[in-house]
Amino acid sequence: MGPLHGVKIIEMAGIGPGQFCGMLLADLGAEVLRIERPEPEPTGFDIPEAFNLMNRGRSRLTVDLKSEEGRELVLELCARADALFEGFRPGVMERLGLGPGDCMARNPALVYGRMTGWGQNGPLAPRAGHDANYVALSGFMSLLAGANGEPLYPPLLAGDLAGGGAYLAIGLLAAVLEASRSGVGQVVDAAIVDGAVSLLTPFIGMMAAGIWQPGRESNVLGGAAPFVGAYRTADDRYVFVSPLEQKFFIILLDRMGIDDIDPARQYDPACWPRIRERLTEAFAQRTRDEWVALLEGEDACCSPVLSPAELASHPHLRQRSAMVEVDGLEQPAPAPKFSRTPAEVRHGPAHREPREDVLERWGVVG
Repeated sequence: MGPLHGVKIIEMAGIGPGQFCGMLLADLGAEVLRIERPEPEPTGFDIPEAFNLMNRGRSRLTVDLKSEEGRELVLELCARADALFEGFRPGVMERLGLGPGDCMARNPALVYGRMTGWGQNGPLAPRAGHDANYVALSGFMSLLAGANGEPLYPPLLAGDLAGGGAYLAIGLLAAVLEASRSGVGQVVDAAIVDGAVSLLTPFIGMMAAGIWQPGRESNVLGGAAPFVGAYRTADDRYVFVSPLEQKFFIILLDRMGIDDIDPARQYDPACWPRIRERLTEAFAQRTRDEWVALLEGEDACCSPVLSPAELASHPHLRQRSAMVEVDGLEQPAPAPKFSRTPAEVRHGPAHREPREDVLERWGVVG
């Protein structure tokens, strides 16, 4: 019974950003119906169904979109839906007879979401691409470039997930809210490249002000300063420190027993090599978990660099229920938390209901 309980959304099955959007909406309580093709196109790195976690929590129907019967079924579902979203190249849904005009003719209040890499217009709109291409064009990779200028690619995170699926979910919810007042739907054109560019907003502002330089290791927050970075511990694991304020830097130095660094010169670049040397030496003397025991309960702004396999066992994440077990598999729980209408994962990605039950719940005879 999450906050989106009662909202009905049709997801035209795809991979990547659309999957993530569908998962987010289902986690928050929406009735998301995933329309799947009879024979999905192989991707080259297909995930076994039980482990394809971004497909969790929704109902599924196999529909032949190229048949008149399949097309009519989707249009009937649109008449009962608050939103539909798809992730095909521009023009594909129109050729199937399921474009915005076709679907909104059955339901004028329908919100129609379109998830692409390049968007619905522009010279690259008809071209193929993948997550890395959109992130490269957005400027994100150059922002993360190392000291040698080589771009850094953060797989899926900045493009498909944050720039794509999350922005599509925000756009759909905003349009559904507006339609609830106006009674009129609209098209949401969500492009991964647009979302990735949007994520750069604070950096564009700092660059214009002259306080952010290109390159991952050229800025205080990007690796240049020794008090913002990862340090190897005695067991070849890592902690990450980020005491930006002097009062927190003082606590870090005090708890580590470092008394030959002047905290007042924390932001003096001339002191950074010495600070980095002392922190490197000190952190190498204890294991990661020993440092966690010493520092994590203090305002030293020091955290362990965890692996995904360690998330469920960390005390803070465990108390926050950040991980949840579904069908015997530990996985990230829905976020954020709600005080009155908690979100939940209803079932894992391999769950299938009888076709008749799904259609009956949507009020469609089929």
